[in-house]
Amino acid sequence: MAPSLSKYANKNCVIAAAGVSTLLWILANRRKKRIGNDIKKKTKNKEEDVKYLIAEKTSPTVKVQVDRKFFKQLGQLLKIVIPGITTKESFLMVLVAMSLVARSACDIWLINNGTKIESAIVSRDAELFKKRLMKLIVAIPVISVVNNVLKYSIGDLKIRLRTNMTKRLYDEYLTNFTYYRIANLDNRIANVDQLLTNDVDKFCESVADLYCNTAKPLLDIGIYVYKLSTTLGGGTPGLMLGYLLLSGALLTHLRKPTAKLTAGEQKLEGEFRHVNSRLITHSEEIAFYNGNSREKTTLIASYNKLLNHLNQFLKFKIIMGVTDNFIAKYFASVVGFLAVSLPFFHCNHPLYSSTHGERSRLYYTYGRMLVKLAEAIGRLVLAGRELSRLAGFTARMTQLRDVLKDLNEGKYQRTMVPGSENLNIHGGKIVFKNHLIKFDKVPLITPNGDILIKEISFEIKSGMNVLVCGPNGAGKSSLFRVLGELWPLFGGELTKPPRGKLFYVPQRPYMTLGCLRDQLTYPHSGAEALRRGTTDAQLEEYLNLVCLGYLLEREGGLDAVADWLDVLSGGEKQRIAMARLFYHKPQFAILDECTSAVSVDVEGSMYSYCRDVGITLLTVSHRKSLWKHHEFVLHLDGRGSYTYKPIDQAEEFGS
Repeated sequence: MAPSLSKYANKNCVIAAAGVSTLLWILANRRKKRIGNDIKKKTKNKEEDVKYLIAEKTSPTVKVQVDRKFFKQLGQLLKIVIPGITTKESFLMVLVAMSLVARSACDIWLINNGTKIESAIVSRDAELFKKRLMKLIVAIPVISVVNNVLKYSIGDLKIRLRTNMTKRLYDEYLTNFTYYRIANLDNRIANVDQLLTNDVDKFCESVADLYCNTAKPLLDIGIYVYKLSTTLGGGTPGLMLGYLLLSGALLTHLRKPTAKLTAGEQKLEGEFRHVNSRLITHSEEIAFYNGNSREKTTLIASYNKLLNHLNQFLKFKIIMGVTDNFIAKYFASVVGFLAVSLPFFHCNHPLYSSTHGERSRLYYTYGRMLVKLAEAIGRLVLAGRELSRLAGFTARMTQLRDVLKDLNEGKYQRTMVPGSENLNIHGGKIVFKNHLIKFDKVPLITPNGDILIKEISFEIKSGMNVLVCGPNGAGKSSLFRVLGELWPLFGGELTKPPRGKLFYVPQRPYMTLGCLRDQLTYPHSGAEALRRGTTDAQLEEYLNLVCLGYLLEREGGLDAVADWLDVLSGGEKQRIAMARLFYHKPQFAILDECTSAVSVDVEGSMYSYCRDVGITLLTVSHRKSLWKHHEFVLHLDGRGSYTYKPIDQAEEFGS
């Protein structure tokens, strides 16, 4: 009795323990789920805040799919990457095709020779076996060379396609001020660097891969269909080709979302790269604000946006992968077995009456060919997947080219302020004339249609140094952007010297990559400066004029190469920019707070030199010490009005 009670007691204890464990597990899971929901809510709130902070350019939704429009766009892009029939690119495509033919011939030879070697083994003919094995050994180096010639030609083709596309895009991107306008005026493309680098590479790689993934299967299908038709009849390969058409049409329809998902992935990759580059660009300001936590939130939110898309794309790929394997791989084998069985079961076919050994040999030989045919059909069907990806890259490349074309024609698209719909970006007229800057009823209007000054008129002749002043947002920088042709001229007439005779010196000068000589002659190279007759002695004199002669000894001469943005102090960079101005000797120079980090005595000597060599200055500054170097003052009051008068009639201000 006791053992029985003990048995039941132990069973009850186990049940009770299991019940308690289950209850604890349920409570723990509920708590974990509640905590998880809280975290998700917090994360969601953070992401919503960050979404408000990340500026996204609005662009019209581009329909991306494999259709007639895609093939038209692809044809236009192929004309760029393959410029003509007699080019190296065409030769490489022919070389790829010839290598594919040679590789298919090698495959057929290997099938036949392998069958013969196995036949010699089965028949126990040692001499025949050695002879056929020796043929295989001799052929192996040739086959290896054929395979690697194919790899080389494909790799070289990808590089040349990318080179041609990159050169064409940079020709359009770096024409006039297109690189400025695409980032500052137009709303359609947010991350042009992503398009010019990563997307170009993937587009060209996709084109080359698609060519190989279609050319080789098409060639194999042609060869094996011919071989099989002459021996087994047309029914066997006909069934396989019919399955190719049916499965290809079905899978192409199912893969339609691939193109749009691919384009979306590239767009979000570009956004994530842009957010990271912002952190690098503004690292000092962020560090002073101790904003690392906030920036981390922004970066994680941007990554999560990309991650959600990648997960969505991955799920689609898995579903399509299962479908592809079923239709293009496994079920294709079923169709292959069905196709190869037709001549063996058909009583009117010659194979039906042949001996068992002969049927075995033919089945082995032609069965291998059918397997190769099935593999080729499968690869061709799966090539549709690459075609869908290519559609996404093609759409992005086409969008970039369309935007570049519009900007080079002076057209741009952006969100405009209400009431600016009737503004004409080509409403003004620009006249080029030496030694004169004249604004005649020119409105100062931002690219989004915000009117700063309805009309402004003044005239500056060579020798008339003008001090430009006014509060922040009054339109000083806007005036110079219109003068520099960065912004559109909405009306009036602007007379100005030709490009190259008007020079701009900003508060934070740009330091190019290169040697010290390149910093002084930018945008000319050192070699170009030498061709123009500038000697090293003259460049050293310009350095001495801005009190930077010691750099020659400190850095190692004009040929010294360094990261000049880090090596030079703020004041040194501003003086390098003034030495650059002395080298170019323009008719007019715009000095935008460009001596704020320079001492008053050095500043005075630089302004005096500009007057001596005939450089007329338009200066933005609030330093009283500069008034004596100017004859006129242009004052913008920030309320839509301005005054232009001799400086001796103006009330002196500044510090």
